[in-house]
Formats: sequence, structure tokens, C-alpha cells
Amino acid sequence: MEDARLKTGIWVKAMLRQAGQTGNPGMVLHHGDDDAGGVLVVLLGRGGHMSVLAQTRTPDGRRAWFRATGEAAVDQAGVDAYVTRQMERDPDLWVLEFDTPDLTPPFEAKLI
Repeated sequence: MEDARLKTGIWVKAMLRQAGQTGNPGMVLHHGDDDAGGVLVVLLGRGGHMSVLAQTRTPDGRRAWFRATGEAAVDQAGVDAYVTRQMERDPDLWVLEFDTPDLTPPFEAKLI
């Protein structure tokens, strides 16, 4: 398992730094559990287009992501509704937001 023991708070800091270095600034919208919180990533694209990535694991235990709001871009209301539902289910959830023109993750991410 590649990163199973990496605490979420450390991973978040690393991803924010990595994205910032590539010109895609990010911020924490909700601070979750530092040790083992799940992560949602809101991607802000051009023209108000948005997408939400949710964290999952591959069968071999590696971190992966899927487009939780679907393949098509959504608006702010769609993002807010999804994030609110997830936060109600998991208050330890981290929510990050990144500016990325083409709605691709600005950090190393396996999309499934």
C-alpha cells in the first residue's frame, strides 16, 4: 500500500504546495481529521465550470479519485449540494479547492 500510513493533514499540505508550484493555487475549505480524514477536491475551471473529485482506493490500496459530480462540469449550486451532503455524512472530511482551467487535478492523481 503506497501511502496508507501518510496522515491526511500532511498529504493535504503537500498537495497544496505541489499545486501552488505549478501555478494552480489551492485552499482548504474545510479542515477535516488530521490523521485519517477523507478528502474532497473542488476544481474551479474557466467560465464557472466546476467538478468535485472524491477520494477512493484501488483494489491494491492505492489512493485514487473519481469525478463525484459526474463527467460533465457542474455549477456552484451542484458543487455546494454535493459537498453539503458529504459533510453531513462525514464531519471529518477535508474539502480542498484548486484553480485549474481544464478541470484536471493539479497534483498527481489517478482518476478512475
